[in-house]
Amino acid sequence: MASLNVGNLGEYLREQRNAAQLSLRQLADAAGVSNPYLSQIERGLRKPSAEVLQQVAKALRISAETLYVRAGILDEREREELETRAVILADPSINERQKNVLLQIYDSFRRENGFVPETDKADKADETPEADETSGTDETSGTGETSGAGDALKADAAEDDNPHS
Repeated sequence: MASLNVGNLGEYLREQRNAAQLSLRQLADAAGVSNPYLSQIERGLRKPSAEVLQQVAKALRISAETLYVRAGILDEREREELETRAVILADPSINERQKNVLLQIYDSFRRENGFVPETDKADKADETPEADETSGTDETSGTGETSGAGDALKADAAEDDNPHS
């Protein structure tokens, strides 16, 4: 069987398995996959599905997104964005409204730097210029640049629920 082009996924999985002090059989059992199948993945002979990678990641207690990147399923930038969003949403020290404001600020900074969030790409298909009067986006220039949206959101976040004011 020829080796498939799955980056260095197999080598990375073996390193993570060894770091977790698990045998191939133990990891296969924990992930719910067969021992021979996991062995073939580690040797680069099989390309696992996203579902299998998620099960293996859970068993290793590592990020599934990291495995997706290694397997070529997910782009590195997408992984970083997903992980940033997950950390914000999982933070128990801030409330839901604060999380939403923080995500809006994050998106506005990414737009300023030329990255369009996936949610914006989907929204732009249904959006009309009249429906975007309050977003802080300059629709007339066609550039999509923000006009202080990040600053306005930062001010909103700083004013709300500030225990020191």
